[in-house]
Amino acid sequence: MLTKDSVSPIKEDVLLGEKFLCLRIHNQNSDDRVFKKDIDASYIQFHFCLKGDLDFIFNEGNYSLNLSTNKFLILYNPKKDLPVNINLKSNSIFISALISINKFHKLFSQDGHKIDFLSGDNSNQKYYKELEINNSMLLVLSQMLKYRTSSITKDLYLKSKIYEIFSLIFNSENNNEDEKCPFILNDDQLRKIRLAKDIILERFNEPPTLVELSEEINLGLRQLKQGFKETYGKPVFQYLLDYKMDKAAKLLSDGKYNVNEVSIELGYSNSSHFIHAFKKKFGITPLSFIKQS
Repeated sequence: MLTKDSVSPIKEDVLLGEKFLCLRIHNQNSDDRVFKKDIDASYIQFHFCLKGDLDFIFNEGNYSLNLSTNKFLILYNPKKDLPVNINLKSNSIFISALISINKFHKLFSQDGHKIDFLSGDNSNQKYYKELEINNSMLLVLSQMLKYRTSSITKDLYLKSKIYEIFSLIFNSENNNEDEKCPFILNDDQLRKIRLAKDIILERFNEPPTLVELSEEINLGLRQLKQGFKETYGKPVFQYLLDYKMDKAAKLLSDGKYNVNEVSIELGYSNSSHFIHAFKKKFGITPLSFIKQS
């Protein structure tokens, strides 16, 4: 339910299955609007703010929580209903995925124990977490927002995108850069590996070669290659490439740069090389990404 009707915001509730719902809301008004929906305690809620600001109202207005652009919120309380009550600022956009905890748990039937609020006694406790929307997630959410067809495949498409979002959320949470490295034997070597990462990110548009990097941090080439992969989960230049593509997605989504300008900013002498790398990473061309942003 949306209050005030001078200009109706774009609102869509898509039922994707029993106790599985997707919301896509855009407040196109010059003033605030309120969105309300009754949701019982059996649901886990994922709310993504793509633009503007949202205020989540709890406890009959006695408590509010702000969610700003490029942030998302996970909410779950098995002991108390959590109705959705959101104050949308002007020109705000958000997407929500509401799914029963039982259905959600089945998605992780083999690995549920790796997710903190699904494991052990935690499964009966309330859970709240606010996180950043990374660029891989932003791409998927943008695709969900732009998908307006009434095709019979719409439900299937949105469901697959939500599953993709779930995989990105919990893959990133369980595979963060904790920098635990069985290959590195002492703190000095770990310090050098971290320095290597800082160097390639600082000089991302003109990075040193592996030999030059090895000499600069005073660590053997083999130790650099193996240690970096153990610490950050991927080879040096794959790590750098992923960083550059995420940076490219951010620059393109800001709308201030065209494809050629981003290509130059990232150090590509040929924009076609940049386009190829971007498409390999995200599955679409930079131009298509701009149109979806």
